[in-house]
Amino acid sequence: MQCFAHFSLFCALKSRVMKKNIAIFASGSGSNAENIIRYFQKSGSAQVSLVLSNKSDAYVLERAHRLGVPCNVFPKEDWIAGDEILAVLQEARIDFIVLAGFLFRVPDLLLHAYPYKIINIHPALLPKYGGKGMYGDRVHQAVVAAGEKESGITIHYINEHYDEGDIIFQATCAVLPTDSPDDVAKKVHALEYEHFPLVIEKLLNEK
Repeated sequence: MQCFAHFSLFCALKSRVMKKNIAIFASGSGSNAENIIRYFQKSGSAQVSLVLSNKSDAYVLERAHRLGVPCNVFPKEDWIAGDEILAVLQEARIDFIVLAGFLFRVPDLLLHAYPYKIINIHPALLPKYGGKGMYGDRVHQAVVAAGEKESGITIHYINEHYDEGDIIFQATCAVLPTDSPDDVAKKVHALEYEHFPLVIEKLLNEK
C-alpha cells in the first residue's frame, strides 16, 4: 500500500511538471479567453497561467480574475520593445502563447523567443479580410458588403506581418443574403468557441 501511495504521488507530480503553461494576449471583452481558460480547467492537459493585455480597462481582466488566472497590463512602449513582457513570460514558464482578440503587433523579441508557439484566431477566411485594422465587426461588415456566401475562422501562426502567418486550421459558415454583420458575427463566434480550444490542445500535444 505504501509503495502504491508513493507511485501515485510520483505520477501526480510528473503530470503537474509536464503540464504546459499557456499565456493569452487579449485587448477586449475576452469571451474567447474565458472559453479557453474554462476548457483547460476541465481537460487538465494544459493550463492558462497568465493573461496579458495592453488595456487596463479590458473586460478580459475581470474574466481572468474571476477564474483565478493572474493578469498583467503593459503600456504601448513595452509592447514595442518586448523585453519586460518576455521577462514575465519566462518567469511564469510559459510554453505557448494564444492571441484572442489582441490588437497590437507582437514584438519581434517574442517571435524569436517563441518560434511557432504563438497563434492567433481571425474572424474570416484568410487571406481574405485580413491585415492591419481588420478585426471584429469591421471584418463582418466587409464580408456582408462584398456579398460573400461564406465566412468563418482562421487559426494561424504569428509572424512579423498582420494575419500572414502559416494557416493551421479553418472552419466555415454560410452567409445568407439576409444576414446582417451581427448575424455573421454570431455564426463566427460559435465556430471560435467550438474549435479554438481543440486546436490549441492538439498543437500542444504535438510539441
